[in-house]
Amino acid sequence: MSHRTKLLVIGGKGQLGWELCRRGEHFGFDMIGLDLPDFDITDPLGIDEALSKKDVSLVINAAAYTAVDKAESEQELAFSVNCNGPAYLARACSRYRIPLIHVSTDYVFDGSKRTPYLEIDPVCPMCIYGESKMAGEKAVQDALETHIILRTSWLYSAHGNNFVKTILHLANEREELRVVADQYGCPTYAGDLAAAILHIADQVDRGGDTQWGTYHYCGQGIATWHEFALKICELAKRSVPLRVKEIEAISTAEYDTPAKRPAYSVLDCSKIARCFAVSIRPWQESLADMLECVPRIGGEKQTETSDA
Repeated sequence: MSHRTKLLVIGGKGQLGWELCRRGEHFGFDMIGLDLPDFDITDPLGIDEALSKKDVSLVINAAAYTAVDKAESEQELAFSVNCNGPAYLARACSRYRIPLIHVSTDYVFDGSKRTPYLEIDPVCPMCIYGESKMAGEKAVQDALETHIILRTSWLYSAHGNNFVKTILHLANEREELRVVADQYGCPTYAGDLAAAILHIADQVDRGGDTQWGTYHYCGQGIATWHEFALKICELAKRSVPLRVKEIEAISTAEYDTPAKRPAYSVLDCSKIARCFAVSIRPWQESLADMLECVPRIGGEKQTETSDA
């Protein structure tokens, strides 16, 4: 029997980690998923023990504190998970000479640009969540040369808490919804992101000249949260009845939140397509596929919406 490469996924129970673990077999990897309560990314000794005993060839950090609004009042926890944890992980990877793929967010940008953000554009987050993720990126860059930082945006899947599931739950309960229509971004299906990460991992595993550094990956096409909500309900109604009759477009000013969000956080993904030949689907196509797989998803109550 040939040796199968082991990939370690930190945050294996989250929406991206779950997709990674279930798709890894297709790429010929043995997937090891670690998450709370058995594993804590903020525990450097636990990280060291995991890397020393698991015999892994690559680590993927899909763990994050993503409660954007709560982070404003839980700053210490947000930085512990999003900055200190990746720092411990990158240092351990450096000691054991293991490459790391670290997932970050579009919220490291302030949204003042009006063309898609490039990897080289200056970061300037508007909220604690974005600041903590920016600090995590720097920690990885400082500690480990063989890293890939992968920024994504507006992440959703059939697993975990996210905007799609929240909208479907509310659309089952209410006849009218009010959704922000002046924030622009790129909805990203966690299944597509997982496939892209595994595609990159396969290239790293095969050797050759890997171009380490920072990359962007998100769904193809631009939407507002309002346009995203309209498409979610339009597609879902093909298979399940929804109570909602109207989705009103509102401004950010009309929907006050503790955390400020970028008005424009569209990511340019040409670098990852060029360097790793990663294909990117239109977000509407990916959303349709996700909803077809889980027609009863709208009945699940969500308690927290993850922005990215």
